[in-house]
Amino acid sequence: MNAALGTLGDVADVWFGDDISGERDLRLVGDVRGKRVLELGLPPGPVNSVGLAQAGARVIAVDNSLDRIAAGRRAAESAGVRVEFQHAELFQLGFATSSSLDLVLCVERLTSVDDVDRLLRQVHRVLKPEAAFVAVLEHPAHAMFDGDEPIARRRYGTATNLTIGDLCMSLQRSNFALDVLYELYAKSKPRAVVPCTLVVRARKLGN
Repeated sequence: MNAALGTLGDVADVWFGDDISGERDLRLVGDVRGKRVLELGLPPGPVNSVGLAQAGARVIAVDNSLDRIAAGRRAAESAGVRVEFQHAELFQLGFATSSSLDLVLCVERLTSVDDVDRLLRQVHRVLKPEAAFVAVLEHPAHAMFDGDEPIARRRYGTATNLTIGDLCMSLQRSNFALDVLYELYAKSKPRAVVPCTLVVRARKLGN
């Protein structure tokens, strides 16, 4: 697992994937000073939890892999910041009290969950009203192709087990309001057939 990213002043430069725009450009996370943040699954890139802690957030990270948690702890120790790491399945958020978090971030791990609705119900429970859930995942259309081949090899939605429509409906059923949706192309492949990454931000409705 790579080292943490730096910060943009007091704002963490969150990693959303290789060769795509990050927080510097998308501004989805914002100023996290003094906020309680949950990273839902540790992604394969830089440790966002550490970058968020460096920017002043109080961070919890949950992952079902002891190896990823150990790597995250090493990154936090190296950076001299405190991150609370929890070993659990991503939908097992019993360690967090209801309406206690200001932000939940999930980068490249949402499609590893079998029951997205169950996960979103837990995310809704732990977020404060109007607080944001930010999710980054492989674009379902991109998953139809192998590398740069122009011919689709899989049916839409089968590789990710999630379509854009599925995700929007799951958010609606879990009482979230979608307020941002980006379909991002790799910076090095702006003329690719389909976008490579889907980014959504949704806000909790109700209590």
